[in-house]
Amino acid sequence: MGLMELAWIIPASSFFAFVGIIAFGRRIPFVSPMLSIGAIIVGCILVFVVVMGRIDADPTGIDFFSRKWFEVGGTELMLGMIIDPLSIVMLGLVCFVSLMVQVYSLSYMRHDPKLAWYYAIHALFAASMILVVLADNFLLFYVAWELVGLCSYLLIGFWWEKREPVEAAKKAFITTRIADVALLVGILLLFHEVGTFSMKETFYQAQLLGAGEVSELSSGTTMIATFLLFIGAMGKSAQIPFHVWLPDAMAGPTPVSALIHAATMVVAGVYLVARTFALFEAVPNVLLVVSIVGLVTSLLASTMALVNTDLKRILAYSTISHLGLMMLSLGAFGYTAAIFHLVAHGFSKALLFLGAGSVSHASNQTDIRKMGGFIKVMPITAITFGIGALSLGGIPIFAGFWSKDEILIAVFNHRNFLFLIGTLFVGFLSALYMARAFYLVFFGDLKNENKSVSESPILMTAPLILLAIPSLLFGFSVFGSDEGYGGIGRFIFFENAHDFHFNVLLGSISVILAVVAFGISKPLYITRKFDLNRIKKYFSGLIRICERGYYFDQVYEWFFDRIVLVSSRFIAWLDRAVVNDVGVNGPANSMGWTASKLRLHVTGKVYNYALVMVLGSMIIGSVWWIMVAG
Repeated sequence: MGLMELAWIIPASSFFAFVGIIAFGRRIPFVSPMLSIGAIIVGCILVFVVVMGRIDADPTGIDFFSRKWFEVGGTELMLGMIIDPLSIVMLGLVCFVSLMVQVYSLSYMRHDPKLAWYYAIHALFAASMILVVLADNFLLFYVAWELVGLCSYLLIGFWWEKREPVEAAKKAFITTRIADVALLVGILLLFHEVGTFSMKETFYQAQLLGAGEVSELSSGTTMIATFLLFIGAMGKSAQIPFHVWLPDAMAGPTPVSALIHAATMVVAGVYLVARTFALFEAVPNVLLVVSIVGLVTSLLASTMALVNTDLKRILAYSTISHLGLMMLSLGAFGYTAAIFHLVAHGFSKALLFLGAGSVSHASNQTDIRKMGGFIKVMPITAITFGIGALSLGGIPIFAGFWSKDEILIAVFNHRNFLFLIGTLFVGFLSALYMARAFYLVFFGDLKNENKSVSESPILMTAPLILLAIPSLLFGFSVFGSDEGYGGIGRFIFFENAHDFHFNVLLGSISVILAVVAFGISKPLYITRKFDLNRIKKYFSGLIRICERGYYFDQVYEWFFDRIVLVSSRFIAWLDRAVVNDVGVNGPANSMGWTASKLRLHVTGKVYNYALVMVLGSMIIGSVWWIMVAG
């Protein structure tokens, strides 16, 4: 067995940790975090082992390690793994962020009575997401995909004794399930065409189709199936109109939000599009839809983040916006740029959410209007949060700057001018809302009610420091050497490896917009040199629309209240009054009535029967006489 084949141990270790916690967690409470954290440490170590095996094999190809699972109706179902640069990068992100979140949770969740259950679901969550990354066939992928959804439901609704988390968990579960139905139908369509769930065979047939050669896939079915796969990705990655669940998901514990936003639930959708990119490339029209959805999502979510006052919700809308940028990049054939930004965003967003958790843990609030001056009492949290904000704001030399530049180049090369303008505007808004959150929380005067706030414990600040390092330095992975590592563009690519290239004009405009956004934020929100109230007055209508989330929730609520529930009541009445009473009970009732009338002649009295016999004989005789006489 080669080193790469040891990758199966990564999800298996976390799954066995889940089983162990369920079995022994209640009786031995301290064993729960030990098992879960120990399993993810094993996973982190094995990621390096897999990378070494990959380097020794072929650093650019794709390896499938498949074994026969079972056979049904002549169809063999395989169980295996895909080991390629995409899966390796995702493994590193998932394992590292999961480890940081679980260590952070030791302090953040230490007083919670359900700590064992918390770590059990964390272990299952990590195992499920890793299985999504490694799965080499669509059936195994879908099973892991649904487990990811289940774990997010359980963790969002972790505090089930409160109404808000319960409602948020149900909303997330139902919204993503609607999209998952589309994903399942798409998978079944592909299976019907190709005759197997194997990704390897399906992608090969898609490449034949794209090249105009004979393929088992037809263009029409492939287009429909690929579009359905994208709908599934939209649900998980909170793309409009499926985005409504993600801001409400903030009702769960903050470390859970960090995990969902950075490395598990929401990035699964982007990973799905990247993993099945051969299908999307075979039907470019769907990629145009991906670009449009991504850009619209980014624009709307950015404006919602800019007007929100809850720190966690600002970060939630920020996630939606950046996921939109990743989808936009994939739709613009920017495969490498999208995955590069996924990783850069993952490190930065985990850092920001854990930083927000540090702030709320110390101050017992998330409203940025009640904060300010926290850099004086929480310097580590402030500095690390600032690194994350600068990264997502696109400020050089932070990781987000490099990945955003690659997205701009992809859009510039493959989409029209409107897409480019929209992407630049999203970059400006991203810098503006990150600067707004950073300044309002950490700068200005420290309010009296926050004078008792102090820095978080070492178990919370250490993960912040460790996450700040890749948020600052990961962008330099674009550089490499011809002899060794050739840079991110030569490691993560779909078809053609490429070196990092900087478009001076686009890069300059992007940097200017980001610097201007950070530059105007302090006089706008802290020193108040600009009259913010007057600005709000001019844009009051637009601000009201953004604050209410473009009324998506209200429209959905109206639709369910006025359409779905009314239709359901009508169908229920139809079922009872027509189907049951007429269709089912009607024939039975009519037969009963007929039988009740027919049985009247059965009296059991001889003289009744004799009378009937005499009358019958007379009638027969009369009829015979008439017939003979006639």
